[in-house]
Amino acid sequence: MALQDIVAQTVTGLGYDLVEIERSAGGLLRVTIDLPWHPGAGQFVTVEDCEKVTRQLQFALEVDGVDYKRLEVSSPGIDRPLRHEQDFERFAGEMVDITLKAPMGAAAGGQVAANRKKFRGRLERAEGGGWQIVWSDEPAAKPGQRVSRKKAPAPLQALGFSLDELKEARLAPIVDFKGRKTGGAAPSQAGAPSNDQVGEP
Repeated sequence: MALQDIVAQTVTGLGYDLVEIERSAGGLLRVTIDLPWHPGAGQFVTVEDCEKVTRQLQFALEVDGVDYKRLEVSSPGIDRPLRHEQDFERFAGEMVDITLKAPMGAAAGGQVAANRKKFRGRLERAEGGGWQIVWSDEPAAKPGQRVSRKKAPAPLQALGFSLDELKEARLAPIVDFKGRKTGGAAPSQAGAPSNDQVGEP
């Protein structure tokens, strides 16, 4: 059985979502898990969750003879990847970073540089379905800087995209020490500044 299948079967069998699998140099196998999303539920992956998955994965990987030196199971953290439609529904209203497979500047009506592939903005459902990110190119005010109320704000720009057009999408790692503003999205790992992590010594 392939590594992806072994890990996915084990993680989902224990009632968790598999977010990411990474193989790193030195034989490190890193597995990122999350709790299934239920609107309005503010649950977080705990160290105990990571320990439970680690124990079960160690057994499953040994049975299938998977070669690795060290296993690390963790929660997603503040730059959680978004891969599935459900991830986008879960984090609608949040700030995200997206990288497109191909530039879409020309398709965006000339609003952006024709060769631009990377965008940061608020994730929203687009009219007629699909997704879009909305942003302003106005630079953020520096701490203590006075902002004139008479100055007109820079216009908002929007770029629609399909999941097939994405190379990568992640929550933007924005830390507000007064508390992360979730913009109406359900509470999530987005608020946790660091990963819960359990590794095999």
